[in-house]
Amino acid sequence: MLTIAHLSDIHLGQDHRRDRGKRARRRAEQVMAYLDALPGPLDAVLVTGDLADHGLPAEYEQVVKVLDSRHPVLTCPGNHDRRSPYREVLLGEAPGDGPINRLHQLPGADVLMLDSSIPGRDDGLLDEETLAWLDETLAAGRTDLPALVAFHHPPAELHIPTVDAIRQFGEADLAAVLARHPRVAGLLCGHSHTGAATTVAGLPLLVAPGVVSTVTLPCEGGSGISFTHPPMLAFHVLDDGGRLTTHYRAVPES
Repeated sequence: MLTIAHLSDIHLGQDHRRDRGKRARRRAEQVMAYLDALPGPLDAVLVTGDLADHGLPAEYEQVVKVLDSRHPVLTCPGNHDRRSPYREVLLGEAPGDGPINRLHQLPGADVLMLDSSIPGRDDGLLDEETLAWLDETLAAGRTDLPALVAFHHPPAELHIPTVDAIRQFGEADLAAVLARHPRVAGLLCGHSHTGAATTVAGLPLLVAPGVVSTVTLPCEGGSGISFTHPPMLAFHVLDDGGRLTTHYRAVPES
Protein backbone atom coordinates (compact mmCIF):
# COMPACT_ATOMS: atom_id res chain seq x y z
CA MET A 1 0.00 0.00 0.00
CA LEU A 2 1.20 3.47 -0.94
CA THR A 3 0.25 6.68 0.93
CA ILE A 4 0.94 10.05 -0.70
CA ALA A 5 0.24 13.57 0.52
CA HIS A 6 -0.78 15.87 -2.30
CA LEU A 7 -0.72 19.66 -2.11
CA SER A 8 -0.65 22.37 -4.72
CA ASP A 9 -0.43 26.08 -5.42
CA ILE A 10 1.75 27.33 -2.59
CA HIS A 11 2.65 30.48 -4.60
CA LEU A 12 5.70 31.46 -2.58
CA GLY A 13 6.38 35.14 -3.13
CA GLN A 14 2.72 36.13 -3.49
CA ASP A 15 2.49 39.68 -2.18
CA HIS A 16 -0.86 39.50 -0.39
CA ARG A 17 -1.80 42.99 0.76
CA ARG A 18 1.83 44.05 0.41
CA ASP A 19 3.07 41.54 2.97
CA ARG A 20 6.12 40.58 0.85
CA GLY A 21 5.10 36.94 0.68
CA LYS A 22 4.86 36.33 4.42
CA ARG A 23 1.35 34.88 4.34
CA ALA A 24 2.07 32.45 1.49
CA ARG A 25 5.24 31.22 3.15
CA ARG A 26 3.55 30.84 6.54
CA ARG A 27 0.74 28.73 5.11
CA ALA A 28 3.11 26.47 3.18
CA GLU A 29 5.33 26.04 6.24
CA GLN A 30 2.27 25.18 8.30
CA VAL A 31 1.26 22.41 5.89
CA MET A 32 4.77 20.99 5.75
CA ALA A 33 5.04 21.08 9.56
CA TYR A 34 1.75 19.17 9.76
CA LEU A 35 3.09 16.50 7.41
CA ASP A 36 6.44 16.23 9.20
CA ALA A 37 4.62 15.79 12.53
CA LEU A 38 2.60 12.80 11.33
CA PRO A 39 3.30 9.72 13.47
CA GLY A 40 3.82 7.53 10.43
CA PRO A 41 5.90 7.96 7.27
CA LEU A 42 4.55 8.95 3.86
CA ASP A 43 5.79 7.40 0.66
CA ALA A 44 5.93 10.87 -0.93
CA VAL A 45 4.65 14.43 -0.83
CA LEU A 46 3.50 15.66 -4.26
CA VAL A 47 3.30 19.39 -5.02
CA THR A 48 1.54 19.89 -8.34
CA GLY A 49 2.73 23.27 -9.49
CA ASP A 50 2.67 26.98 -8.84
CA LEU A 51 5.50 26.63 -6.38
CA ALA A 52 6.55 30.23 -7.02
CA ASP A 53 4.25 33.16 -7.68
CA HIS A 54 6.47 34.97 -10.20
CA GLY A 55 8.97 32.27 -11.14
CA LEU A 56 11.90 34.20 -9.67
CA PRO A 57 15.13 32.49 -8.55
CA ALA A 58 14.73 33.98 -5.05
CA GLU A 59 11.28 32.42 -4.79
CA TYR A 60 12.68 29.00 -5.71
CA GLU A 61 15.32 29.42 -3.05
CA GLN A 62 12.43 29.78 -0.61
CA VAL A 63 10.77 26.70 -2.13
CA VAL A 64 13.89 24.64 -1.39
CA LYS A 65 13.77 25.65 2.27
CA VAL A 66 10.01 25.40 2.78
CA LEU A 67 9.62 22.00 1.08
CA ASP A 68 12.53 20.45 2.97
CA SER A 69 10.97 17.41 4.65
CA ARG A 70 11.63 14.03 6.19
CA HIS A 71 9.39 12.67 3.40
CA PRO A 72 10.40 12.50 -0.28
CA VAL A 73 9.04 15.59 -2.06
CA LEU A 74 8.11 15.44 -5.77
CA THR A 75 7.19 18.54 -7.77
CA CYS A 76 6.12 19.68 -11.23
CA PRO A 77 5.73 23.18 -12.71
CA GLY A 78 2.55 25.25 -12.92
CA ASN A 79 1.57 28.29 -14.94
CA HIS A 80 3.18 30.69 -12.43
CA ASP A 81 6.47 28.79 -12.54
CA ARG A 82 9.29 29.51 -14.98
CA ARG A 83 11.20 26.59 -16.40
CA SER A 84 14.77 27.95 -16.44
CA PRO A 85 14.96 29.15 -12.81
CA TYR A 86 12.98 26.06 -11.74
CA ARG A 87 15.63 23.89 -13.39
CA GLU A 88 18.57 25.83 -12.04
CA VAL A 89 17.48 26.24 -8.42
CA LEU A 90 15.30 23.18 -7.74
CA LEU A 91 16.94 20.59 -9.99
CA GLY A 92 20.51 21.85 -10.17
CA GLU A 93 20.40 21.66 -13.96
CA ALA A 94 21.43 24.01 -16.75
CA PRO A 95 18.77 26.54 -17.78
CA GLY A 96 16.38 25.51 -20.52
CA ASP A 97 12.85 26.15 -21.69
CA GLY A 98 11.78 22.62 -22.62
CA PRO A 99 9.13 20.76 -20.60
CA ILE A 100 10.15 19.36 -17.21
CA ASN A 101 9.01 15.73 -16.93
CA ARG A 102 10.23 13.31 -14.27
CA LEU A 103 9.71 9.65 -13.34
CA HIS A 104 9.85 8.74 -9.65
CA GLN A 105 9.98 5.05 -8.77
CA LEU A 106 8.36 4.59 -5.37
CA PRO A 107 8.01 1.26 -3.60
CA GLY A 108 5.16 -0.47 -5.40
CA ALA A 109 4.27 2.27 -7.90
CA ASP A 110 5.64 4.74 -10.44
CA VAL A 111 4.78 8.44 -10.22
CA LEU A 112 5.16 10.46 -13.41
CA MET A 113 5.29 14.23 -12.88
CA LEU A 114 4.49 16.07 -16.12
CA ASP A 115 4.82 19.67 -17.24
CA SER A 116 1.45 20.99 -18.45
CA SER A 117 2.58 24.62 -18.48
CA ILE A 118 2.73 26.76 -21.62
CA PRO A 119 5.40 29.47 -21.17
CA GLY A 120 3.78 32.88 -21.02
CA ARG A 121 0.21 31.58 -20.69
CA ASP A 122 -2.14 30.53 -17.89
CA ASP A 123 -3.89 27.63 -19.64
CA GLY A 124 -2.21 24.27 -20.01
CA LEU A 125 -1.34 21.58 -22.53
CA LEU A 126 0.71 18.40 -22.60
CA ASP A 127 2.76 19.03 -25.73
CA GLU A 128 3.91 16.39 -28.21
CA GLU A 129 7.25 15.95 -26.47
CA THR A 130 5.59 15.37 -23.09
CA LEU A 131 2.96 12.96 -24.46
CA ALA A 132 5.67 10.95 -26.22
CA TRP A 133 7.69 10.83 -23.00
CA LEU A 134 4.61 9.71 -21.06
CA ASP A 135 3.87 6.96 -23.59
CA GLU A 136 7.45 5.69 -23.65
CA THR A 137 7.94 5.85 -19.89
CA LEU A 138 4.73 3.98 -19.10
CA ALA A 139 5.73 1.27 -21.59
CA ALA A 140 9.22 0.83 -20.12
CA GLY A 141 10.59 -0.38 -16.82
CA ARG A 142 8.27 -1.65 -14.10
CA THR A 143 5.20 -2.30 -16.25
CA ASP A 144 3.82 -4.79 -13.72
CA LEU A 145 3.31 -1.97 -11.19
CA PRO A 146 0.57 0.67 -11.05
CA ALA A 147 1.36 4.25 -12.04
CA LEU A 148 0.06 7.68 -11.06
CA VAL A 149 0.26 10.55 -13.54
CA ALA A 150 0.47 14.09 -12.12
CA PHE A 151 0.50 17.57 -13.66
CA HIS A 152 -0.69 21.08 -12.80
CA HIS A 153 -3.74 21.85 -14.97
CA PRO A 154 -6.93 19.71 -14.78
CA PRO A 155 -7.76 18.23 -18.21
CA ALA A 156 -11.50 18.57 -17.63
CA GLU A 157 -14.07 21.21 -16.78
CA LEU A 158 -14.62 21.61 -13.02
CA HIS A 159 -17.66 23.90 -13.48
CA ILE A 160 -15.87 26.95 -12.16
CA PRO A 161 -15.81 29.41 -15.09
CA THR A 162 -12.59 31.19 -14.15
CA VAL A 163 -10.75 27.89 -13.77
CA ASP A 164 -12.31 26.17 -16.79
CA ALA A 165 -11.12 29.01 -19.04
CA ILE A 166 -7.48 28.20 -18.19
CA ARG A 167 -7.64 24.43 -17.72
CA GLN A 168 -5.56 21.86 -19.62
CA PHE A 169 -6.78 21.45 -23.18
CA GLY A 170 -6.01 18.70 -25.69
CA GLU A 171 -7.35 16.05 -23.32
CA ALA A 172 -8.25 13.72 -26.20
CA ASP A 173 -4.54 13.30 -26.96
CA LEU A 174 -3.88 12.49 -23.31
CA ALA A 175 -6.74 9.99 -23.29
CA ALA A 176 -5.31 8.22 -26.35
CA VAL A 177 -2.00 7.67 -24.56
CA LEU A 178 -3.65 6.53 -21.33
CA ALA A 179 -5.78 3.99 -23.23
CA ARG A 180 -2.59 2.13 -24.14
CA HIS A 181 -1.50 1.79 -20.51
CA PRO A 182 -4.02 0.14 -18.18
CA ARG A 183 -1.52 0.26 -15.31
CA VAL A 184 -2.35 3.96 -14.73
CA ALA A 185 -4.45 4.06 -11.55
CA GLY A 186 -5.29 7.76 -11.52
CA LEU A 187 -4.48 11.34 -12.48
CA LEU A 188 -3.47 14.03 -9.96
CA CYS A 189 -3.44 17.79 -10.47
CA GLY A 190 -3.86 21.21 -8.88
CA HIS A 191 -4.38 24.71 -10.38
CA SER A 192 -8.03 25.08 -9.39
CA HIS A 193 -7.40 26.09 -5.75
CA THR A 194 -10.24 23.80 -4.67
CA GLY A 195 -10.39 20.11 -3.90
CA ALA A 196 -12.34 18.20 -6.53
CA ALA A 197 -12.82 14.71 -7.93
CA THR A 198 -14.05 13.68 -11.38
CA THR A 199 -13.00 11.32 -14.18
CA VAL A 200 -10.94 11.64 -17.36
CA ALA A 201 -10.52 8.81 -19.86
CA GLY A 202 -12.29 6.50 -17.41
CA LEU A 203 -9.74 7.24 -14.67
CA PRO A 204 -10.06 9.19 -11.41
CA LEU A 205 -8.94 12.81 -11.69
CA LEU A 206 -8.15 14.03 -8.18
CA VAL A 207 -7.56 17.74 -7.70
CA ALA A 208 -5.61 19.03 -4.72
CA PRO A 209 -6.94 22.11 -2.91
CA GLY A 210 -4.91 25.30 -2.93
CA VAL A 211 -2.58 26.00 -0.03
CA VAL A 212 -2.34 29.76 -0.54
CA SER A 213 -6.06 30.38 -1.20
CA THR A 214 -9.38 28.76 -2.16
CA VAL A 215 -11.47 29.41 -5.26
CA THR A 216 -15.18 29.36 -4.43
CA LEU A 217 -17.93 27.75 -6.48
CA PRO A 218 -20.66 29.73 -8.27
CA CYS A 219 -23.20 28.46 -5.72
CA GLU A 220 -21.05 30.02 -3.00
CA GLY A 221 -21.46 33.46 -4.47
CA GLY A 222 -19.39 33.45 -7.62
CA SER A 223 -15.99 32.24 -8.71
CA GLY A 224 -14.06 34.40 -6.27
CA ILE A 225 -10.86 33.80 -4.36
CA SER A 226 -11.13 33.28 -0.62
CA PHE A 227 -8.20 34.03 1.65
CA THR A 228 -10.12 32.99 4.78
CA HIS A 229 -10.37 29.25 4.12
CA PRO A 230 -7.60 27.24 5.83
CA PRO A 231 -4.89 25.61 3.72
CA MET A 232 -5.85 22.11 2.61
CA LEU A 233 -4.29 18.99 1.14
CA ALA A 234 -5.21 15.51 0.00
CA PHE A 235 -4.03 12.07 1.06
CA HIS A 236 -4.10 9.42 -1.67
CA VAL A 237 -3.96 5.76 -0.70
CA LEU A 238 -3.12 3.28 -3.46
CA ASP A 239 -3.86 -0.22 -2.23
CA ASP A 240 -2.26 -3.46 -3.35
CA GLY A 241 -5.10 -4.05 -5.80
CA GLY A 242 -4.41 -0.76 -7.58
CA ARG A 243 -7.49 1.02 -6.15
CA LEU A 244 -7.08 4.68 -5.31
CA THR A 245 -8.80 6.28 -2.29
CA THR A 246 -8.55 9.98 -1.43
CA HIS A 247 -9.05 11.85 1.85
CA TYR A 248 -9.06 15.65 2.09
CA ARG A 249 -7.76 17.52 5.13
CA ALA A 250 -7.81 21.13 6.29
CA VAL A 251 -4.78 22.32 8.23
CA PRO A 252 -5.87 24.90 10.85
CA GLU A 253 -3.78 28.06 10.81
CA SER A 254 -1.78 28.61 13.98
